[in-house]
Amino acid sequence: MAINDLRDLERLIAERDFKSVKAEISVLQDADIAAFMEELQREHVVMVFRSLPKDRAAEIFSYLSSDMQQYIVQAITDQEVGSIVNELFVDDAADFLEEMPANVVKRVLKNASPDVRELINQFLKYRPHSAGSIMTAEFVDLRKTMLVSEAFQRIRRTALDKETVYTCYVIDANRRLEGVITVRELFLADEDAVIGDIMERNVIAAHTSDDQEEVAALLSRYNFISLPVVDDEQRLVGIVTFDDVMEVIHQEATEDFQKMAAMTPSEKPYLKTSIFSLAKNRIVWLLILMISAMITGSILGKYEAAFVSLPILVTFIPMLTDTGGNAGSQSSTLVIRGMALNELGTKDVGRILRKELGVGALVGVALSAANFLRLILMYPGEYYTALAVSLALLATVILAATIGSMLPLAARALKADPAIMAAPVVTTLVDACSLIIYFKIVELLLL
Repeated sequence: MAINDLRDLERLIAERDFKSVKAEISVLQDADIAAFMEELQREHVVMVFRSLPKDRAAEIFSYLSSDMQQYIVQAITDQEVGSIVNELFVDDAADFLEEMPANVVKRVLKNASPDVRELINQFLKYRPHSAGSIMTAEFVDLRKTMLVSEAFQRIRRTALDKETVYTCYVIDANRRLEGVITVRELFLADEDAVIGDIMERNVIAAHTSDDQEEVAALLSRYNFISLPVVDDEQRLVGIVTFDDVMEVIHQEATEDFQKMAAMTPSEKPYLKTSIFSLAKNRIVWLLILMISAMITGSILGKYEAAFVSLPILVTFIPMLTDTGGNAGSQSSTLVIRGMALNELGTKDVGRILRKELGVGALVGVALSAANFLRLILMYPGEYYTALAVSLALLATVILAATIGSMLPLAARALKADPAIMAAPVVTTLVDACSLIIYFKIVELLLL
């Protein structure tokens, strides 16, 4: 949406020119309208929402943040609330209500139609972040005894209320999933062909209790537009569409980034999160890392005598710890990403270990050689000092690559999120190990 369009809309809203606002908004995309509403002053939001085309209001409502949705619901009439919730796809309605306080949920459900209320309540019973919680109940179902011509009649009759019609699901009298067929296949088939004869029987489906990350991986692996979801009795209860999975991927990636930065995950946008909440999300891990960093201090204190006899040794510590931390972070990032994409698992521990030992050795030799040359140029005649520091650097890089790759796998084996074993944890552990290695080598060669 162009800046000029925004300014024109803001001017029309300020002038309370409802007719012109409605005309201008009608030509914009739903996502752009929602983004525009998020930036408006609160007193103008309801006016804009009431100017929306009736057939698009619910879809635009689904794009809004939970705070804005709550504000609108509390500001409009019961009739308008009922109109919104009845037009929303059930998965969007359930997602919306999960974020709302009890009084808002009660009001929304009270004004929903009985059928919609029953479906929403069913969706709200599923475990958060499961396939059941992100699926939609608006899909096209067919019977295997139907002719292709009858299937098209059903699609035309019901398509308006479905989230997607490209893939149709074949069920029996007890709603058990029996097959799947695309509209393209129906177009290419003879009108007198029986659905049961041309449908795909080898159906890949998710279970309502499956984690949403597993569902996203399935859709990505097979390049599906939608994926059927069945219950314990193999009855078709919903589908997960590609747009739902895109949102899941976004949420999971955000959560992993926050964990990798040693923060408690938060679903709220940064600018809408209070200072207190941001501090609370960070302080726990910072305290843990601060206390664990005291180990490094105790190691330095143990080797204080080495500093007194050779003060120059202190100047090399930042280089060793920083290089080790960076090498460990590189390894952990690659392994965590591979695990997130289901490319790596605990079964691959041997192959990963061999690969990281090889990489660590090659990188360590290159860095150590460069460092040795630098030190003998800077400190002529100090060959043993240069050798001690370079050997410590080689050992640190190899150890860091190994630790960085193994910690996420250990977390997965313990049923924890591998992302928590990212840069901060790896760096703290590698720092302690690199200092011990450094001073042991110094003791052997210099003291």
